Amino acid sequence: MSQLFPDYRPTWETDAHRDLRRHAADFIKKEASPHRERWSQQHAVDREFWNKAGDAGLLGLDLDEKWGGAGGDFGMQAVVQEELIYAHDNGFGFSVHSPIVSKYLENYGNDQQRARWLPGVISGELVAAISMTEPGTGSDLQSVRTTAIRDGDHYVINGSKTFISNGTHCDLLVIVAKTDPSQGAAGVSLIVAETKDLPGFERGRVLEKMGQHAQDTRELFFTDMRVPVANLLGEQEGLGFYQLMGELARERLIIASVCSALAEAAILEALQYSKDREAFGRPIGKFQHNAFVLAECKTEAFAIKCTVDTAIQQYIDGHNDPATASMAKLFAAETSDKIVDRCLQLFGGYGYMMEYPIANMYTGSRVNRIYGGTSEIMKEIISRSM
Repeated sequence: MSQLFPDYRPTWETDAHRDLRRHAADFIKKEASPHRERWSQQHAVDREFWNKAGDAGLLGLDLDEKWGGAGGDFGMQAVVQEELIYAHDNGFGFSVHSPIVSKYLENYGNDQQRARWLPGVISGELVAAISMTEPGTGSDLQSVRTTAIRDGDHYVINGSKTFISNGTHCDLLVIVAKTDPSQGAAGVSLIVAETKDLPGFERGRVLEKMGQHAQDTRELFFTDMRVPVANLLGEQEGLGFYQLMGELARERLIIASVCSALAEAAILEALQYSKDREAFGRPIGKFQHNAFVLAECKTEAFAIKCTVDTAIQQYIDGHNDPATASMAKLFAAETSDKIVDRCLQLFGGYGYMMEYPIANMYTGSRVNRIYGGTSEIMKEIISRSM
């Protein structure tokens, strides 16, 4: 539950969502929070933490019950993601595995593929990742250079990917590749690689990022890597670009949820610090300038929350509108980044020290304006809808 807005209730949040929120908060406090510093140092959460999250029923929350899911809605994914951020965790790759990749498998996989992969994704036995970005290709996904050329019953995949979240632990990897390099967007397909002991699959270096140090973000390389044709997502080749477009709104909504929770968490840290820290004989929160900064931040955080929750309700109602998701992501990412910066300023020199959560929030916040589609791409999508 939001400590900053305790009386606020999103229209989509039911008793089941609230029960899940309490359960997730308790799990994170017990199983994640004590290990945050160590995970940051090793640049990955412990592999067994995925199994613990699965055992706790926190993975695949809106997947069909016949695969082992909870049969819930997207709001359940948002609840868990928010609780992770409230607990100052930005290392667990939940957002990629559960709200994003699992739905690619459920929405575009056939029954045989779903039965093979989804139970493991839900239990945490299989960690999922998706490889879109390449060293020379970001938002322009139709220009990917990774190729998957059919050879009998297999695709021979060659190429490289970068900025891949869950790159260390991933057992299932959805690869964006060209099955027909001559066809542009119409030649893009999604192929699932089962990475264990897979010849030609190589995990590159763990990337040194400005923030989110506990997130196992890596480069990945494919050299004559053979993947069964049966692992193609969709009934035929060439559907990948359209499948990506169909799911990107969902990805942007979960990032918007991250930003909403991050803004609240930063304000709560600043509020507490402004009560504890004294200058010139009184708490710094008593100075009008600081009080007004916090008042402005709280107002902006509430605006983020209302915007994001409206977009989530629309999505739950079955309206997967790319423009609305883009507006939510744009506003949430840009505004929360400013809020975190202003809250850090209240800490003075201590805000620059990584031992304070606000510093970790600051370095982790900046990427929200980049991944899932940059703010500039969001504006492009929105403008096309006008």
